[in-house]
Amino acid sequence: MSPVFSKLESGPLPQKLLARYLLLLRLYPVLTKAVSSALLSALGSLLSQIIEKSRKKKGPSKSFDLGEPLRFATYGFVFTGPLSHYFYLYLDQFFPPDVPFSTLKRLLLDRVIVAPAFLLLFFYVMNLLEGKDTTAFMKRINSGYWPALKMNWKMWTPIQFINVKYVPVQFRVLFGNLVALFWFAYLASVKK
Repeated sequence: MSPVFSKLESGPLPQKLLARYLLLLRLYPVLTKAVSSALLSALGSLLSQIIEKSRKKKGPSKSFDLGEPLRFATYGFVFTGPLSHYFYLYLDQFFPPDVPFSTLKRLLLDRVIVAPAFLLLFFYVMNLLEGKDTTAFMKRINSGYWPALKMNWKMWTPIQFINVKYVPVQFRVLFGNLVALFWFAYLASVKK
């Protein structure tokens, strides 16, 4: 039997889940990060819909759009998890911790180059997954990209500082995904 499916250690459920996650992370790092990115992205989308629904209590109740969490899960699985995995690995190779100002260099690369490109990729992929054309994409970019990028810089800069300075490389994607749960809730509301 595979070690992934063997009997879990005894102990409380959170401890068992952490042990299983760490094992999966060691055996299948990219897949584990892709799956956790997909799940947390979908949850962020659902959170956005719950927030939106609670704001609009007046009038007819709109049902949940289950397609949106599926699109967010797809984006998380195909892009966020794998790309973030390799980004953080290469980031440590380009700017090892013992290099002077490595944290600042890592943060600048992430904030000035990667964040704008990743956000553009998000808007583009979501447009494709929604089956919309180039005109709709350009409209969304013109109305939502700059506000979303400014919010990204405000919110993610201190988080990324903590992530690249203090979080071990194998946990950076998970740390980012946990914060992204709320970020994706924000992006889902902005893209509307």
